[in-house]
Amino acid sequence: MPRPARPVAPPYERYADALAALPAADRSRSLGVLDLDAFRANAAVMAARAAGVPVRVASKSLRIRRAVVEALEQPGFRGVMAYALAEALWWAESGQPDVLVAYPTADEAALDALLRSPRARAAVVLTVDSAEHLRWIEDRVRAAGVHPGQGAADLPPLRLCLDVDTAWRPLARLRVGALRSPVRTPDQARELADRILRTPGVRLSGVLAYEAQVAGLPDASGPRAAAVRVVKSGSRRDLARRRPAIVTAVRQAVRAAGAELDFVNGGGTGSLAETAAEGVVTELGAGSGLLAPASFDGFHGLDLRPAASYVRPVVRRPAPDVVTVAGGGWIASGAPGADRWPTVAWPAGLRLTRQEGAGEVQTPLHGPGAARLALGDPVFFRHAKGGEPAEHLDAVAVYSAQADAIVDLWPTYRGEGRMFT
Repeated sequence: MPRPARPVAPPYERYADALAALPAADRSRSLGVLDLDAFRANAAVMAARAAGVPVRVASKSLRIRRAVVEALEQPGFRGVMAYALAEALWWAESGQPDVLVAYPTADEAALDALLRSPRARAAVVLTVDSAEHLRWIEDRVRAAGVHPGQGAADLPPLRLCLDVDTAWRPLARLRVGALRSPVRTPDQARELADRILRTPGVRLSGVLAYEAQVAGLPDASGPRAAAVRVVKSGSRRDLARRRPAIVTAVRQAVRAAGAELDFVNGGGTGSLAETAAEGVVTELGAGSGLLAPASFDGFHGLDLRPAASYVRPVVRRPAPDVVTVAGGGWIASGAPGADRWPTVAWPAGLRLTRQEGAGEVQTPLHGPGAARLALGDPVFFRHAKGGEPAEHLDAVAVYSAQADAIVDLWPTYRGEGRMFT
């Protein structure tokens, strides 16, 4: 198997010069950099791999409203995949007509707002994965007094999506994949679909079947390479058999009720081509590939360009070969490990120290590159994941190679005062 291609090196020195031209008030903000040319090039790569299947933009992988809008303006992208109901309501209020909340919600206030808004109900699809969660929704519908027969005849039905488990289970006690839905078999999916279809005031609009152990697992070299290949190939064979059967069972239930599914969603940046080729999904969900964070350097054949970084200023020199930057210790979520650490992207010749690693309020870096830095100089980092740095940043400085300048500042969700959980 070929090794992953080395990503095109971003022009960090050009970024630094462009940032230096910004007003001091902007430079003092907590800034990331988004390379607009790389972002658009990545969108084109993803659309090509999707082979005509629309890609729904996963907002959690960006958390920058203007970046989501930019993605939706690229060929091959359609709709938003939100990670919180309150976020989905914000998108609906902004005029976005197609928002899938890809995770079950327990936000009573947001659900009440959804139930009372015709516009939001038309735009937003909620995910459910169990009879327990469906009962929770039913209870809140009754409490809100917006059940059919209670003066709610003018409201469109509440749209629901059934989330199914795509984890690979090669052995009874071995499970590989994210712990998501308890619905795993066609019979279980048909049973929950029938239950949804019998629930007054709701409509079963879609099926969500995301294969995290394929889409989000980098290819490996060395001792782990064989194990990763086994996981991915075994998962794909399992999905090629099980996902069509599940979707067929749900479609039969929906058609028996005189309706049709609006969509079947699957895939992710790391599995766009394979999932599209399966011929079952009607749309794909992806977002991280637009930014190509450090974890995507390990995927074979993706040909993505690093498009995002964040900047921390040098504030100390503890020793001739050591500089310390302010903050920057933004560790990616997931099981702890070195693959969750930020990567020092530029200048060259700097690395995290073993004793302190990446810190909350300061991060020491050592190596020969330290000698070339002065207080206030920028150090660029790449995060392991796509959207998580936006939880720490006010905005991203948008760099255009054509202008060789920062052409805009796009606020993050945080910069717009929007923190969703």
